[in-house]
Amino acid sequence: MNRKEWMTPKRRFLSALFCGRVDRIPVGNPTSVATVELMEETGAFFPEVHMDAEKTATLAAAGHEILGFDTIMPYFSVQMEAPVLGCEMNWGDKETMPDCVTHPYKEAEDIHVPKEEELLKVHSIKTVVDAIKILREKYPTVAIIGKVMGPWTLGYHGFGVQNFLMDTILNPERVRKSLEKLQEISVMFANLQIRAGADVISFPDHATGDLVSPEMYRDFLVPLHKKIVTRIGAPIILHICGNTLSRAQYIVEEHFDCFHYDTKTDVIELKKVTGKEVSLIGGIDNPQTLLFGTPEDVKNQAKFAAKAGVEILAPECAIPLITPNKNLKAIVEAAKEIEILQ
Repeated sequence: MNRKEWMTPKRRFLSALFCGRVDRIPVGNPTSVATVELMEETGAFFPEVHMDAEKTATLAAAGHEILGFDTIMPYFSVQMEAPVLGCEMNWGDKETMPDCVTHPYKEAEDIHVPKEEELLKVHSIKTVVDAIKILREKYPTVAIIGKVMGPWTLGYHGFGVQNFLMDTILNPERVRKSLEKLQEISVMFANLQIRAGADVISFPDHATGDLVSPEMYRDFLVPLHKKIVTRIGAPIILHICGNTLSRAQYIVEEHFDCFHYDTKTDVIELKKVTGKEVSLIGGIDNPQTLLFGTPEDVKNQAKFAAKAGVEILAPECAIPLITPNKNLKAIVEAAKEIEILQ
């Protein structure tokens, strides 16, 4: 450990999550930082990783061991809950993420909320929970991030994106009933991960700025999210893709601890809204800077985010699998340089 770094990664990350004092700005990954390079270095490859807790733990730990992040997050796609909903899966290959290929729901009544013991019999769910147990024992001083999809995202899986969004207009009552039931899966899976050893829960709920109006977000999700944050027994990081400035005030009102923002959002304006009520994590653009940029490009973007008041540096979303490791390592290098400059 650098002599100026007196905090453990876990302490640093959790303190920043609550806008607290830190020895340097932390680097986290509330979404996946798995790369083909990391798979080759660890011998843990997609798609086998998604169904093998030991391989999941090995690949996830590489984010800390090889890249130097302050966090470990053993959930690599948005689809791990999809089998619970009855979706048929394509688990992808070394260079592609999993995807659900069927959407079995037509009505809210089609949704079956499993008991906890049923949920743990779903292989993809058990893999994540068991991987967290392995990581918790091995890395007591590193922040372990669990992850669950929010009910809006689960609605996309179960009904299909187009059908689900059309129902918000044509049959809003069906959507409300569906969200009420689907939240039970989100909360149950989150608390299973917390009991397994997760310190924080990443909570992607993809009401993206280009698909969901701020009014729709307010009416469908704000009351539900307010309820969910009281039922999950750990700090929660909300993730939404796209430009989210139009719903930033609603995110503050929902009482999430941290917001993982997309760089399409003007972070300076976003920080004016969130202040110290909600910490921010993110700041590094995926499709341009991380995938095609240089380490120096990454550092410059990281320093801009820190100057804007972002509490934790991170890629803005799950990274492309062919992202070069040197660009991910540059985020950590920038974090250490920012500490020196302060």
